[in-house]
Amino acid sequence: MHQTVTVDMLAEFAAAWNRHDIDALMSFMSDDCVFETVGGPERWGARHAGREAVRTAFEAAWKNFPDAQWNNSRHWVAGDRGVSESTFTGTAADGSRIEADMVDVFTFQGGKIRVKNAFRKQRPALPARG
Repeated sequence: MHQTVTVDMLAEFAAAWNRHDIDALMSFMSDDCVFETVGGPERWGARHAGREAVRTAFEAAWKNFPDAQWNNSRHWVAGDRGVSESTFTGTAADGSRIEADMVDVFTFQGGKIRVKNAFRKQRPALPARG
């Protein structure tokens, strides 16, 4: 039976990000999953392939920004592709803050997320609150 990813599933995936729930996030990912980050040394950012590499990269978001949140989310699904839009906010260890709109472009396989390709608006860090 072919499983189809739905908008509701992407909303649940987004909610798991906001809960910082790595086990829930990984339950949405395929065994051969790939995560391409918003930044990195290559034109695609940095590519993390395989469940363990993706898990480590996902967890790094919360290590780098312990208060990370993805708000104002909207989701679309069209066949084996999908998009989530959100506003990312987070505070780095030095107190600087990010607030920028972003999208995730997904490729699905067998009812799971195979590729999560993240894009975020390039914006200077906001000063620490204080």
